[in-house]
Amino acid sequence: MTALRQKMIEAMRQRGFAQRTHTTYLMVITDLACYFHRSPDTLSTDDLQHFFHHLVQERGLSAASCRVYLYGVRFLYLHVLHWPSVEVSLVVPKTPQRIPELLTRDEVRRILAACHNPKHRMMLELCYGCGLRVSEVCHLRVSDIDSQRGQLRVAQGKGAKDRMVLLTATLIDRLRDYWRVYRPRTWLFPSALFPDRALHLSAPQRAFSKAKRLAGVERIGGIHSLRHAYATHVLEQGLPVHQLQRLLGHRSVQSTMRYMHWLPGQQGAGHAPIDLVASLEVGHG
Repeated sequence: MTALRQKMIEAMRQRGFAQRTHTTYLMVITDLACYFHRSPDTLSTDDLQHFFHHLVQERGLSAASCRVYLYGVRFLYLHVLHWPSVEVSLVVPKTPQRIPELLTRDEVRRILAACHNPKHRMMLELCYGCGLRVSEVCHLRVSDIDSQRGQLRVAQGKGAKDRMVLLTATLIDRLRDYWRVYRPRTWLFPSALFPDRALHLSAPQRAFSKAKRLAGVERIGGIHSLRHAYATHVLEQGLPVHQLQRLLGHRSVQSTMRYMHWLPGQQGAGHAPIDLVASLEVGHG
């Protein structure tokens, strides 16, 4: 391991970065070094600008991928090499802004019913019932469940933040049934091969894809669509946006507000949609 790589790892540890962030940022810097066949601490601003031009024009990376590269590069040069600034412009083609497809309640019901593995189904139910990310579900511990208060502790979610989410009576009953069958000790969903480790993210992701296919649901989207469905469905029931922001663990309310896009075409809080055309009382003939 090079001294520069070690310094970067130490800097990320000091800031409490998640392991996935460690892996991603180190991959970015390794890619940068391989492109120039030189150590990153010998590069100039012009070199960095050339590298990002290569990512966009030659490799055709998406805007989201390029931003990940930019965050990793900025972290190295600002917080490890202590440059005063990193003046690199990122120009990428604009992509169409589309609202992701929303699962209906019936589609969620069918997907859950088509998941016949009790362990995987419990994970999918928590993704939907609590609005959890798949990584958060996989890293739940038995001690995170507070059945007395009806709460679930999400430890070190995205952004290295802890938060509490609500557990309904139904989910508590399902979790008790699950525990009676599997008797997990530390991790709520341990790996079958390595019981002392949390289950890998790929297992629930594959389970969701298989259940969606068996259920005949053709909407585009992976397991994260259960979190989208949770957010939109609780907003339909009248949950205030600022409360949803806290439950989802969003740093900015703007991230939560995007779920409002789905509401105009939905029935909310038990009320029929406002029929503007009928209210005009114009004869049809």
